Amino acid sequence: MIVGVGIDIVDLEDFRARLTDDLIRELFLPDEISYSSSRARPWESYAARFAAKEAVMKALGAGLSQGLSWKDVEVRREESGELELRMTGTALARARERGVSSARLSVAHSRRSAVAVVVLEAESGPAREAP
Repeated sequence: MIVGVGIDIVDLEDFRARLTDDLIRELFLPDEISYSSSRARPWESYAARFAAKEAVMKALGAGLSQGLSWKDVEVRREESGELELRMTGTALARARERGVSSARLSVAHSRRSAVAVVVLEAESGPAREAP
């Protein structure tokens, strides 16, 4: 059962203009930095990961003002090439409150933008009546 969906899009030109070493350290975890920095166009990887973090917050129905941190969400690339979301801290607590059992992520980017979609799922439970 789907318990949350989030989407975010990032303008690459604006993001690249604002991307500093300090901002990178504020937004991303060491493995995200290592991966993104190794790419030919690192700002695209950073932007896709930023969009994913925003999409997770939207799917959870919470954000920075509810105590979530950028580093509560990590985007990892598995050896298979598949992206994986890992949540810790307040994001993980919020996901558990909502019964999240799995998180699915898809990202894409063009020369102008990066986009991420997150779907949070819970194990099937009793049927609920639609509002």
